[in-house]
Amino acid sequence: MLYMVHMQVNIPDTLPKAEADRLKAEEKAYAQTLQQAGTWRHLWRVAGQYANYSVFDVPGNDALHDTLTALPLYPYMAISVTPLAQHPSAIVDN
Repeated sequence: MLYMVHMQVNIPDTLPKAEADRLKAEEKAYAQTLQQAGTWRHLWRVAGQYANYSVFDVPGNDALHDTLTALPLYPYMAISVTPLAQHPSAIVDN
């Protein structure tokens, strides 16, 4: 199943810089692993914000939940999820 996910990151100022940098590096590595596996199909930054819109391809709701909660920055994210379905006018299968 495909899901569009909006992630807004809000790392508190009270988190030490070294810890924030470590989490960001882990997040990048995990995101790239998921992209290489085809799970994280698209990733777009929202200009001017610490946020993104992404498309995930996972078997279902539980798999998406497990994937998102495993993100190192998950505790500092506001996330919204929109399930996607093939549009009948689309010329490319998703």
